[in-house]
Amino acid sequence: MRAVFLDTESLDRDDLDRSPLEASAPQWTFHGATAPEEVPGRIAEAEVVVSNKVPLGREAIAGAPHLRLICIAATGTNNVDLEAAREQGVAVTNVTGYATPSVVQHVFALILALTTRLPEYSAAARSGRWSESPYFCLLDFPIRELSGRTLGVVGHGELGGNVARVAEAFGMQVRIAQVPGRPERPDRTPLDRLLPEVDILTLHCPLTPETRDLLDGERLARMRPDGLLVNTARGGIVNERALAEALRGGALGGAGVDVLSQEPPPRDNPLLAPDIPNLIVTPHVAWASRQARQRMVDGLAANIRAFGEGQARNRVV
Repeated sequence: MRAVFLDTESLDRDDLDRSPLEASAPQWTFHGATAPEEVPGRIAEAEVVVSNKVPLGREAIAGAPHLRLICIAATGTNNVDLEAAREQGVAVTNVTGYATPSVVQHVFALILALTTRLPEYSAAARSGRWSESPYFCLLDFPIRELSGRTLGVVGHGELGGNVARVAEAFGMQVRIAQVPGRPERPDRTPLDRLLPEVDILTLHCPLTPETRDLLDGERLARMRPDGLLVNTARGGIVNERALAEALRGGALGGAGVDVLSQEPPPRDNPLLAPDIPNLIVTPHVAWASRQARQRMVDGLAANIRAFGEGQARNRVV
């Protein structure tokens, strides 16, 4: 099989063992990055294409007559036209569960930084405010404990379920939201009813037509004024302008965001403005521990090997 990886630099910065992937197909071409206009030429002769975030649309898929398998180097599938792949008889796989420890760790890094006001206290110490204090400590920013507080989880799959378990270890109460567009369940609470009842809301659902702008201005206004929002799922789930306005206006206590609606974001993205209080933005790195990225490489290799043996592994199409 002739295999092409379109964007290795989005996954491997020369710190991973690629040998399992290299052994999964006899002929490989690795590209560090691929611009949209380069896609047709680079996949024209390929039987297997691996892409993390490079879009593979209908025209590109139709223009690759030998293509048999698309491996998405991620869990989300929104960068591939799945219907076009189905029509062309091209199998599509993803990799699930590889980043769970990394994402859960990042979620609580954001939650703990916001609740203990770590950015503010670190800045105060380094700026000299601690040195000028008449007391042994600074108490300028209120610190809140997680114990006894309520966490709302939107998307209770692999990631959301593990976040919930860690939250319980902190002594938190966990409430699970009913995600719009999914079958109703007795152990889920409708999102609009849940929002004013939680102290922290964390998002772990995919970006779909039903979840795009799920947290818009109206729903953000239903949250508690001292509530926190954490988004490590997809940027389009939260209306960014509405979130910026809620934070500026004091209608929300804080937010930790690892994903934006366009990545890399334009400099004028509403959440990159310097005047937004109690906001932490990280550049889509919740998934990116070295261990998680190695599990991704291993998962891609396993998907390709399984396909070559006529087995369906992690098939989405």
